[in-house]
Amino acid sequence: MSAIGSKARRDRIVQLATTTGLTSVEELSQLFGVTASTIRRDLARLTTDGRLARTYGGAMALSAHPEASLRQRTGEAYDAKRAIARWAAAQVQPGETLLLDAGSTVGALAHELRTAKDVTIATTGLTALQELADVETVHVECLGGTLRPLSQGFVGPLTEAALERLTFDRVFLGTDGVSPEHGICEADLRQTRLKELMARRADHVYVLAHAAKLGRRPFHAWATLPEGWTLVTDDTADPGILAELRVRGVATVLAEPVGTL
Repeated sequence: MSAIGSKARRDRIVQLATTTGLTSVEELSQLFGVTASTIRRDLARLTTDGRLARTYGGAMALSAHPEASLRQRTGEAYDAKRAIARWAAAQVQPGETLLLDAGSTVGALAHELRTAKDVTIATTGLTALQELADVETVHVECLGGTLRPLSQGFVGPLTEAALERLTFDRVFLGTDGVSPEHGICEADLRQTRLKELMARRADHVYVLAHAAKLGRRPFHAWATLPEGWTLVTDDTADPGILAELRVRGVATVLAEPVGTL
């Protein structure tokens, strides 16, 4: 990045902290081509001005990454989510037992599975329950617990206890962000813990995430998934991030647009 003035640099730091979570002193120093001391002075000034909150090794926006509600997310990347859901549904075989996460993309998968035959579907998400409630060819199990209104999903000890009673052929997880280094990101530690437990109970683990979520770090709660999980995304995904994921043992799938299927 070419050199910019200190005020413009500080404005950009606030923007990055709010949109991508890029708040590390080292990363910001490299990005702007200035010393770590300069970045620390910027962060101190922004903290004094009430625009950032300091953390160890960096800072975060005071109102960074407000979690969007499920209703707000449903219309985002609609075509990509449909393509991802269509590919995921095609992997399901008659007689299988599936586990569906909460989230809008997994909800789109539940819609695709309305035509499934002879499958059992357990879910932690209200959207999947609503999609499948009247489907006679699908046996539905609800893993209840504490409802998170924003995500419309169940979390907590009751959900985790229910998981211990079941195993699954496939689990389909949603996420707010995907990082080759850290795994998948969520707003709440209860969510990330639950996703890790879900992944342990299934033979095949899929993360459904449209391209805009790759490389994003909107929150500070992470789930580390076992080697061999599959990321299902769309054909606009960053090739560099996909390559990093593959190096780390993650399979990647680019779902083709629905019109081409």
